[in-house]
Amino acid sequence: MPVPAVALKPMPVQPTTKRAVQLEMPCEPVAKRPLPPGRPRDWYVTHNRRLKAMRLAIALLDSGVYLPDQARNETICGMANLIGVHAPSDTTCHMVRAFMRYNR
Repeated sequence: MPVPAVALKPMPVQPTTKRAVQLEMPCEPVAKRPLPPGRPRDWYVTHNRRLKAMRLAIALLDSGVYLPDQARNETICGMANLIGVHAPSDTTCHMVRAFMRYNR
């Protein structure tokens, strides 16, 4: 069955990054639980880095930054300042972009 040529054309999409999106700030921080004891120090560093990268990726997605190419280090550091976490390292910024890329 032939498909009309009009159906094959992608519909134009209005990017949401040009509009200001209100970022919802949580009312109170989530209660922290102690990490399990007895692991190597590298495990704790990696675990905390992943948590920070995930928080930043979620905040970027909420603000309208949907593609990893849009999330430059300056953008990620600005978002970290906005949500109240310390400025991320280059490794954490890379991890934020990886989360945005692989969770699509």
